[in-house]
Amino acid sequence: MWIAKDWLDYEVIDTGNGEKLERWGNYILLRPDPQVIWDSAHKDQRWKKLNAHYHRSSKGGGEWEFFDLPQQWKISYKDLTFQLKPFSFKHTGLFPEQAVNWDWMSSLIRKRKKDSPNRDIKVLNLFAYTGGATLAAAKAGAAVTHVDASKGMVQWAKENAACSDLADAPIRYLVDDCVKFVEREIRRGNRYDAIIMDPPSYGRGPKGEIWKIEESVYPFLKLCAKILAEKPLFVLLNSYTTGLQPAVLSYMLNDIFVSAFGGHAEAEEIGLPVTVNGLILPCGASGRYVGK
Repeated sequence: MWIAKDWLDYEVIDTGNGEKLERWGNYILLRPDPQVIWDSAHKDQRWKKLNAHYHRSSKGGGEWEFFDLPQQWKISYKDLTFQLKPFSFKHTGLFPEQAVNWDWMSSLIRKRKKDSPNRDIKVLNLFAYTGGATLAAAKAGAAVTHVDASKGMVQWAKENAACSDLADAPIRYLVDDCVKFVEREIRRGNRYDAIIMDPPSYGRGPKGEIWKIEESVYPFLKLCAKILAEKPLFVLLNSYTTGLQPAVLSYMLNDIFVSAFGGHAEAEEIGLPVTVNGLILPCGASGRYVGK
């Protein structure tokens, strides 16, 4: 398992009864987590000192209950800073477990920059959300194309870039359907050294096209192989869908990228340490391909 263990501004304090107790900077949030199927003794006093609690509804969705939480606040991870705010379906605008992937990709980008200082490293971030991976890649020295279908998420990513002193970094922001964008890049003949993707489990395209990750992700990966450079640096595939276990991610990356470009691929669960007991909360899976 790959564990995001270097946070200072974030921690999973405790888990139990279908929820996780978290510290985001100076604020304590309680949010549901479907992985938490065990009970908890609630010994940590912060269970009783919440700033906000997201209540899941039995009918689907849910709502926030606020006690003392600002509309917006910031936290940092190493040299990156993010704007947070509570919004729809329990989210805050950041997935802290992805920090372990930010560190991995940053090290690859920095090594390539050191080996080829005069060469641009072009990174494509698809389903890019609020830009955590975009900022990590840009801070490491890459030129990033950030693509997401939500105008609001792209704007949020720009705000995060400004917070991290990356407002003038070579980041191209696009509000677009990721599949359509990749198809156009194939026709244009554009190539990227690395691709990051965090596809949703389910979604709809601008013309009602249905995206179901179990059916759509493999053909989409095959499309993405057509826009990789001759000597790719890496591909990162994230999944929060239970059916796409690490072995499935590894199989797809080996089948598509290793067979075409050489190199190697692997996949693992990703997770966050839990403060009260030292155990690890699983948070999905990631597949990593590295070119030769």
